[in-house]
Amino acid sequence: MDNHYIQKILSGDTDSFRYFIKKYKDIGYSLAMSVVKDEYLAEEVLQISFINAFNALTAFKGKSKFSTWFYRILINEAFKALKKQGKVINLNNEFFGNQIPEVDYFTLNIEKEDQKHYINEALKKIPANESLALRLFYLEECSIEEITEITGWTCSNIKVILHRARIHVREILKDCFKTERNGLYQ
Repeated sequence: MDNHYIQKILSGDTDSFRYFIKKYKDIGYSLAMSVVKDEYLAEEVLQISFINAFNALTAFKGKSKFSTWFYRILINEAFKALKKQGKVINLNNEFFGNQIPEVDYFTLNIEKEDQKHYINEALKKIPANESLALRLFYLEECSIEEITEITGWTCSNIKVILHRARIHVREILKDCFKTERNGLYQ
Protein backbone atom coordinates (compact mmCIF):
# COMPACT_ATOMS: atom_id res chain seq x y z
CA MET A 1 0.00 0.00 0.00
CA ASP A 2 2.86 2.39 0.85
CA ASN A 3 4.36 1.93 -2.63
CA HIS A 4 1.06 2.90 -4.24
CA TYR A 5 1.03 6.21 -2.37
CA ILE A 6 4.72 6.82 -3.04
CA GLN A 7 4.04 6.52 -6.76
CA LYS A 8 1.06 8.88 -6.51
CA ILE A 9 3.17 11.49 -4.71
CA LEU A 10 6.04 11.15 -7.15
CA SER A 11 3.51 11.59 -9.99
CA GLY A 12 2.50 14.96 -8.56
CA ASP A 13 -0.35 14.12 -6.15
CA THR A 14 1.26 15.72 -3.09
CA ASP A 15 -1.99 15.44 -1.08
CA SER A 16 -1.42 11.68 -0.98
CA PHE A 17 1.33 12.26 1.58
CA ARG A 18 -1.49 12.60 4.14
CA TYR A 19 -1.71 8.81 4.02
CA PHE A 20 1.79 8.55 5.53
CA ILE A 21 1.06 11.19 8.14
CA LYS A 22 -2.07 9.34 9.29
CA LYS A 23 -0.36 5.96 9.23
CA TYR A 24 2.91 6.89 10.95
CA LYS A 25 2.13 9.86 13.21
CA ASP A 26 1.34 7.86 16.36
CA ILE A 27 4.30 5.47 16.31
CA GLY A 28 6.50 8.30 15.06
CA TYR A 29 5.50 10.45 18.02
CA SER A 30 6.11 7.52 20.36
CA LEU A 31 9.59 6.93 18.93
CA ALA A 32 10.43 10.64 19.11
CA MET A 33 9.24 10.75 22.74
CA SER A 34 11.43 7.77 23.59
CA VAL A 35 14.46 9.76 22.51
CA VAL A 36 13.73 13.40 23.41
CA LYS A 37 11.40 12.78 26.40
CA ASP A 38 9.57 16.07 25.89
CA GLU A 39 6.10 16.34 24.30
CA TYR A 40 6.65 19.59 22.43
CA LEU A 41 10.08 18.64 21.16
CA ALA A 42 8.74 15.23 20.06
CA GLU A 43 5.98 16.96 18.06
CA GLU A 44 8.55 19.26 16.47
CA VAL A 45 10.83 16.33 15.61
CA LEU A 46 7.88 14.49 14.08
CA GLN A 47 6.88 17.45 11.93
CA ILE A 48 10.43 18.04 10.73
CA SER A 49 10.79 14.34 9.97
CA PHE A 50 7.64 14.29 7.84
CA ILE A 51 8.87 17.36 5.95
CA ASN A 52 12.29 15.78 5.43
CA ALA A 53 10.72 12.50 4.26
CA PHE A 54 8.48 14.34 1.83
CA ASN A 55 11.38 16.36 0.44
CA ALA A 56 13.61 13.29 0.12
CA LEU A 57 10.97 10.91 -1.24
CA THR A 58 12.65 10.81 -4.65
CA ALA A 59 15.74 9.40 -2.90
CA PHE A 60 13.73 6.49 -1.45
CA LYS A 61 14.86 3.48 -3.46
CA GLY A 62 12.53 0.88 -1.93
CA LYS A 63 15.38 -1.31 -0.68
CA SER A 64 13.70 -1.30 2.74
CA LYS A 65 10.15 -0.69 3.87
CA PHE A 66 9.00 2.93 3.85
CA SER A 67 8.45 2.72 7.63
CA THR A 68 12.09 1.70 8.20
CA TRP A 69 13.31 4.56 6.04
CA PHE A 70 11.02 7.07 7.75
CA TYR A 71 11.91 5.89 11.27
CA ARG A 72 15.59 6.31 10.43
CA ILE A 73 14.93 9.93 9.39
CA LEU A 74 12.90 10.50 12.56
CA ILE A 75 15.47 8.99 14.91
CA ASN A 76 18.31 10.95 13.32
CA GLU A 77 16.24 14.12 13.72
CA ALA A 78 15.46 13.28 17.36
CA PHE A 79 19.11 12.78 18.25
CA LYS A 80 19.95 16.03 16.39
CA ALA A 81 17.38 17.84 18.52
CA LEU A 82 18.94 16.46 21.70
CA LYS A 83 22.36 17.55 20.52
CA LYS A 84 21.07 21.08 19.80
CA GLN A 85 19.73 21.27 23.33
CA GLY A 86 23.09 20.23 24.68
CA LYS A 87 21.75 17.08 26.28
CA VAL A 88 24.22 14.26 26.58
CA ILE A 89 23.31 11.16 24.63
CA ASN A 90 24.43 8.05 26.48
CA LEU A 91 25.23 5.44 23.88
CA ASN A 92 27.86 3.79 26.04
CA ASN A 93 27.43 0.05 25.76
CA GLU A 94 29.00 -1.30 28.92
CA PHE A 95 27.41 -4.58 29.89
CA PHE A 96 25.87 -4.45 33.36
CA GLY A 97 26.04 -8.18 33.92
CA ASN A 98 23.42 -10.79 33.30
CA GLN A 99 21.66 -10.66 36.64
CA ILE A 100 18.01 -9.98 36.01
CA PRO A 101 16.29 -9.22 39.30
CA GLU A 102 13.49 -11.51 40.41
CA VAL A 103 10.37 -9.39 40.68
CA ASP A 104 6.99 -10.43 42.03
CA TYR A 105 5.08 -7.29 41.06
CA PHE A 106 4.24 -8.70 37.63
CA THR A 107 1.86 -11.11 39.32
CA LEU A 108 -0.11 -8.25 40.84
CA ASN A 109 -3.54 -7.60 39.44
CA ILE A 110 -3.32 -4.15 37.95
CA GLU A 111 -5.61 -2.65 35.37
CA LYS A 112 -4.47 -2.44 31.76
CA GLU A 113 -4.52 1.39 31.86
CA ASP A 114 -2.34 1.35 34.98
CA GLN A 115 0.09 -1.00 33.24
CA LYS A 116 0.39 1.41 30.31
CA HIS A 117 0.93 4.32 32.69
CA TYR A 118 3.70 2.57 34.64
CA ILE A 119 5.45 1.34 31.52
CA ASN A 120 5.34 4.78 29.86
CA GLU A 121 6.69 6.38 33.04
CA ALA A 122 9.51 3.83 33.14
CA LEU A 123 10.34 4.46 29.47
CA LYS A 124 10.66 8.19 30.23
CA LYS A 125 13.25 7.47 32.92
CA ILE A 126 15.62 5.21 30.99
CA PRO A 127 18.22 6.46 28.49
CA ALA A 128 16.96 7.42 25.04
CA ASN A 129 18.66 4.56 23.20
CA GLU A 130 17.16 1.98 25.56
CA SER A 131 13.66 3.44 25.33
CA LEU A 132 13.93 3.57 21.54
CA ALA A 133 15.12 -0.04 21.29
CA LEU A 134 12.28 -1.29 23.51
CA ARG A 135 9.64 0.63 21.57
CA LEU A 136 10.91 -0.61 18.22
CA PHE A 137 11.31 -4.23 19.35
CA TYR A 138 8.15 -4.68 21.43
CA LEU A 139 5.66 -2.05 20.28
CA GLU A 140 6.54 -1.80 16.60
CA GLU A 141 7.58 -5.50 16.54
CA CYS A 142 10.68 -4.80 14.48
CA SER A 143 13.25 -7.55 14.15
CA ILE A 144 16.84 -7.00 15.27
CA GLU A 145 17.81 -6.62 11.60
CA GLU A 146 15.15 -3.95 11.04
CA ILE A 147 16.30 -2.07 14.15
CA THR A 148 19.83 -2.22 12.73
CA GLU A 149 18.57 -0.60 9.50
CA ILE A 150 16.63 2.06 11.39
CA THR A 151 19.27 3.01 13.96
CA GLY A 152 22.57 2.07 12.32
CA TRP A 153 23.57 0.13 15.46
CA THR A 154 25.08 -3.35 15.21
CA CYS A 155 23.03 -6.46 16.05
CA SER A 156 25.12 -7.23 19.11
CA ASN A 157 24.83 -3.60 20.24
CA ILE A 158 21.03 -3.77 19.97
CA LYS A 159 20.91 -7.01 21.96
CA VAL A 160 22.98 -5.45 24.74
CA ILE A 161 20.83 -2.29 24.73
CA LEU A 162 17.63 -4.36 24.89
CA HIS A 163 19.00 -6.46 27.73
CA ARG A 164 20.09 -3.41 29.69
CA ALA A 165 16.77 -1.65 28.99
CA ARG A 166 14.75 -4.59 30.32
CA ILE A 167 16.81 -4.56 33.50
CA HIS A 168 16.35 -0.80 33.92
CA VAL A 169 12.59 -0.99 33.33
CA ARG A 170 12.25 -3.85 35.81
CA GLU A 171 14.17 -1.89 38.44
CA ILE A 172 12.09 1.25 37.88
CA LEU A 173 8.83 -0.71 38.04
CA LYS A 174 10.03 -2.57 41.12
CA ASP A 175 10.77 0.74 42.87
CA CYS A 176 7.47 2.18 41.71
CA PHE A 177 5.48 -0.73 43.11
CA LYS A 178 7.50 -0.74 46.34
CA THR A 179 6.70 2.95 46.83
CA GLU A 180 3.02 2.36 46.04
CA ARG A 181 2.79 -0.61 48.42
CA ASN A 182 4.48 1.32 51.20
CA GLY A 183 2.05 4.18 50.66
CA LEU A 184 -0.90 1.81 50.97
CA TYR A 185 0.25 0.24 54.22
CA GLN A 186 1.44 3.30 56.13
